[in-house]
Amino acid sequence: MQGSPQEAQKQSGSQKSSRTGTRSSTMGAMPLTDIPWWRWRARVRSALHMLGDPAFQQEYWAVGREGYGDVTDAVYRLVEDTWLDRWSAEKYVGSVLRDSAEAALVDTAVLRVLRILHQVGPDAPSDAYLRHHAWPEAVRACRDAHIRLALNDGEDPDTPPRSLEVLRILTATG
Repeated sequence: MQGSPQEAQKQSGSQKSSRTGTRSSTMGAMPLTDIPWWRWRARVRSALHMLGDPAFQQEYWAVGREGYGDVTDAVYRLVEDTWLDRWSAEKYVGSVLRDSAEAALVDTAVLRVLRILHQVGPDAPSDAYLRHHAWPEAVRACRDAHIRLALNDGEDPDTPPRSLEVLRILTATG
């Protein structure tokens, strides 16, 4: 994504996006007309969804199943565009996040996951994260954030996470 959060917030109107032109009004069931940087939101939601679902983690990450990345990939998706590893999610209220309540939950999730990432190391296998003593707390924080964002987008938070390929297709530009 290009531009700053301030530039995205200047773009008002229901058919504006962080890029020029128009876009569909939904992504799956997700309403997009009120979130200028919806692609970032989709990636953050995807990461929180996977990081907040222990059954998914056992079924996909623990066994190295293809198509869903791993813990490090999800953390990267969570912070790559947003720099949530450097500043508060509050910065993105109105552009990626809907309100301060979402921002607070995302901040808590990011801090808990990053603490473990720094202890275990970014290149560790997924099971090293899943066995970490603080992992259940991080999963809960991610789940709480995921539920809030999914419900605010009109989606069922209990649907299985989308594959990375589906996410790529849904967030493709052009």
